[in-house]
Amino acid sequence: MTDRRRLLMVALIAFAAALAGVFIGRAYVAQQGPVETELHVLLHHQLDLDDAQKSRIEAIEARFAVRKQALELELRADNIRLAEAIEAEHGYGPRVAAAVDRSHQAMGQLQKETLEHIFAMRSVLRPDQAARFDAAVVKALTAKGQ
Repeated sequence: MTDRRRLLMVALIAFAAALAGVFIGRAYVAQQGPVETELHVLLHHQLDLDDAQKSRIEAIEARFAVRKQALELELRADNIRLAEAIEAEHGYGPRVAAAVDRSHQAMGQLQKETLEHIFAMRSVLRPDQAARFDAAVVKALTAKGQ
């Protein structure tokens, strides 16, 4: 084998190994779970919840997770309808407008239910915990780049 062929072979193997590393990393390392938000970290790791509070908050979060998933599925379906309307009308026509309005309703519902979820968790907290929780909520809502 010539030096040029050997070099090309090594380069191809290195490239294939790099691609495999990216795919494995994305499949296993990056999939370890969602990044915790500051609010979640505060709630679960910094507020010193008692066992009763932990239990109530876990129940609130379980109920919300089901509802959130349903709303996110609705949003995905709305995006598909919007894409179909854009493809059919090739402009901002009545089908596109209706699809946008429908997706805004689902987004608004998700926002409302998220706030209800936050207030439900807050209701479990003692006044000193609630003050820290409120500050974290305000910070999250007013942070740049949000």
